[in-house]
Amino acid sequence: MTPEAVVQGRAVLVTGGTGSFGHAVVRRFLGMDVGEIRILSRDEKKQEDMRRHFSDSRLKFFLGDVREFGSVLEAMHDVSFVFHAAALKQVPSCEFHPMEAVRTNIIGAENVINAAVRCNVQRVVALSTDKAVYPINAMGMSKALMEKLTIAKSRTAGATVLCATRYGNVMASRGSVIPLFVRQIRDGKRLTVTDPEMTRFLMSLEESVDLVLFAFANARQGDIFVQQAPACTVGTLASALRGIFQSSIPIEIIGTRHGEKLYETLVSREEMARAENFGDFYRIPADGRDLNYDKFFSDGEQRISAADDYSSHNTRRLDEHAVIKILKRLDYVRSALRGEAPEEAA
Repeated sequence: MTPEAVVQGRAVLVTGGTGSFGHAVVRRFLGMDVGEIRILSRDEKKQEDMRRHFSDSRLKFFLGDVREFGSVLEAMHDVSFVFHAAALKQVPSCEFHPMEAVRTNIIGAENVINAAVRCNVQRVVALSTDKAVYPINAMGMSKALMEKLTIAKSRTAGATVLCATRYGNVMASRGSVIPLFVRQIRDGKRLTVTDPEMTRFLMSLEESVDLVLFAFANARQGDIFVQQAPACTVGTLASALRGIFQSSIPIEIIGTRHGEKLYETLVSREEMARAENFGDFYRIPADGRDLNYDKFFSDGEQRISAADDYSSHNTRRLDEHAVIKILKRLDYVRSALRGEAPEEAA
C-alpha cells in the first residue's frame, strides 16, 4: 500500500518534529488525508513558529522530551505511526558531551520504542545516520546503538513493527559544510577545506523524506533502509560553490576535524552480504540469528568475504558540473544568490 492509503484518517507522531525533517514530512502528510499529526519537541518557540507557519487544525503539539518516558507516553496514546527524528546530531557537541548523546539518542529511542509497544502503535520508523556504520565518534556510536536497540526490540515488539532509515548529511543542514562555505564566500574569506579528497554523500531534505516514507510503506520487522545516493569530494563541492557565486577566493587546507572520517559508509560489508536492492534503496533485513553462539563463531559465511561496503568512496562520484546542478536546486543556495540570509535546515 502507498503511504497515502496507510495514513488515511490515522494519527501520526513525529518526535523532534520542529526540525527541518519535521517540517518536510508534515508538509507531505498535510497533502494526504491524514487524521492528525502530533509533534513532540522541547522548544516551545519553534512549536509556535511551526503552528503559525502551517495553520492547520490537524497539527497538534506536545511539549516534552524523549528522555522522559512520561512525556513520550502522553504523546503516544491513540497514535498509529511514529517517526522518531529527535536526536543530538552535531559531531563536535557529542564528542565533548557523550553522555548527552547517550541520554537522547539511545535512552530517548528506548523510551519511544517502549511507549509505542505499550500503546500498540502499528509502526515506528527511527532515523539514523551513515555515521552509525563503523562509528569513530560519539554521535555515530550512539546512533549505532539506537539501531541495535531497534533491531533487538523488534524481536519482542509483537504487532508493532520497528524499523530504521540511515542516510548521510542532508545538504545545507545546520552545522554542515555548505552553509559554512556560502558564508565564507559572501564574507570574502578563504574557503577552509579539511581535506579536498574527503568524500560525502549528497542528499536533499526531500530525498530524506522519500526514504522515510518508503521505509514506512515497505518495512518488515527490524529492517534498516538506505537510499542509494551519489557523492562528491569536498574539494569538488568547494569549487562548485565558487563557480555558482562567481568567486575566486582561495581555498585553505586546514586538516581533518575532530571525529571526522575520510569517507562515510551507508552499508557495511557484512550488511551488504544480505541487503536487498530496490533500485533507489537498499533494505537491510535484521540478523535472524539467536543466542546460539555456534552460529556466530562456527558457521562462517563466504558471501561476507566477497562483499564490499557501500560508501561515499565507491558510490557514483559526481564531477563539478553535476554538483553545480544539484546545488542550484537547493532553497538555501537560491536564497543566498538573491542576497537574502538563508536559513539552515535543523
